[in-house]
Amino acid sequence: MALLEVDRLHTFYGDSHILVDLSLEVVEGEVVCLLGRNGAGKSTTLKSIIGLAPPRAGRVLLRGQDLAGQPPFRVARRGIGYVPEDRRVFPNLTVHENLEVARKTWGAGGSILWTAERVFELFPRLEERRRQRAGSLSGGEQQMLTIARTLMGNPEVLLLDEPSEGLAPLVVEMLGEQLRRLKAAGLTIMLTEQSIRFVADLGDRVYILENGTVRYQGAMREFLSDDSIRRAYLAV
Repeated sequence: MALLEVDRLHTFYGDSHILVDLSLEVVEGEVVCLLGRNGAGKSTTLKSIIGLAPPRAGRVLLRGQDLAGQPPFRVARRGIGYVPEDRRVFPNLTVHENLEVARKTWGAGGSILWTAERVFELFPRLEERRRQRAGSLSGGEQQMLTIARTLMGNPEVLLLDEPSEGLAPLVVEMLGEQLRRLKAAGLTIMLTEQSIRFVADLGDRVYILENGTVRYQGAMREFLSDDSIRRAYLAV
């Protein structure tokens, strides 16, 4: 049984029909990658799940419970964490204060109990800057902090929107290793990405979106071995 299931979503921005009968699922402990050209609906899928772009029709099921249309704070409390593409941090708070304001104080949360010290083990660079204001961090450090802060809510599912976007190659490599450690710890992850290289040894399964609809789904190994799929839907 899927931990997270998206069932026939229809999401609109005004009169524009962005997601069209979109369905996908994520099994507990796996990493699922959403790929597609710009404007395919990848980010809207995550926003529909978390409640920032409520669908007009369809279901978002977490362990069988429908969360579609609920406000983001309720979806987060149910166990879904969301890391947006634009790396929103509290710039005037220190790294440690950013983590503490996100610390979950309700419910049992996911199977992994995240504390500031555990987060610092995963992101040693953040520990070095724990007393530094978040607004003075580099882009890569802010991305790490945004992920770390989301983990403090003890999510069962972590949604990541374009995590490697705009980062230097060395930082991308470091971030990839940290995400692999999260996967090894058993955290369930869904992420959108433009870089196939970034997800190649991270993802278990792939969905390719086009015009708000799933055009391809399969195991990462099968996707990487099939050049025709990449040419048809990703133009690479």
